[in-house]
Formats: sequence, C-alpha cells, structure tokens
Amino acid sequence: MFTGEYTQKMDTKGRTIVPAKFREELGTSVVVTRGLDGCLFAYSKEAWHALEEKLSSLPFADRKVRDFNRFFLAGASELETDKLGRVLMPAVLRKFGNLDKEVVWVGVGDRLEIWNSDKWNEQMMSYLEGDDVEEKIEDLASYMAELGI
Repeated sequence: MFTGEYTQKMDTKGRTIVPAKFREELGTSVVVTRGLDGCLFAYSKEAWHALEEKLSSLPFADRKVRDFNRFFLAGASELETDKLGRVLMPAVLRKFGNLDKEVVWVGVGDRLEIWNSDKWNEQMMSYLEGDDVEEKIEDLASYMAELGI
C-alpha cells in the first residue's frame, strides 16, 4: 500500500526520481497514465494488470466505458527505472499533468499520483484553509462513513 508524499525535481529531459520508498514496492518499472483531478496515476505492474482486467470486463457497448478506456488506457506507458531510480516521463503525460521543474509523488493506497507541485499545494490548501476547514473535513468523513469506512 502506497502512502506519503515526496517532492522530486524533474530535469529538462523529463526525468524524475521515483521515491525510494515507492521503488521498494514497484520494483524496476511503473505504469503511468492520465489521472483525474489534473494529476497522473501510477501503478505497479500487478495493480495495473488487475485494473486492466476490470476495465476489459465492462460493457464496451457503453459509450462512457469506451470514452474512459480511451482516456485512461491510450495514455498509459510502462516506465523503467534507470540505475539512479529515475523514470523518463513521456511528453504527452508531462503535458497532461503540467509537470515541469518539481513534481510531487503521492501514495494513495493501491496507486500513486504524480502532481505538478503548485497544483498539489493548491489541492491541499483547498482542504486546509478557510473558515470552513472543520466543516469540509467533517463532510469528507461523513461521506466516507456512508461508504462504510
């Protein structure tokens, strides 16, 4: 299970280091694709194959299923880590995630999210700032309780 957040530099070629804590679980490769909320999603090969199986079991006659599969699967790339633990992020994914000089790798259970550092900070501040912080957190907690958590 992936947890934690780690900020890494991205060089001009689009290489970034996969945090060591995550490499332990990922091994030498990671599958990265377009995510939701403006970030990228990253999976271990095992988790990716399980997700592919679930997606392939959905009814392809459903237009929303086809649209999601195009969005999600067409952008996917399996990235190999080099001897320094870096991956070369494809240009199409860097553009989608607006990734440049600094990225944040975030562990969220069975997947990782890769964020533009500024966008990640905005996301966190939306939870942590304002007069209604306690109310926002309480709403999230209530929603999760409805889901059985």
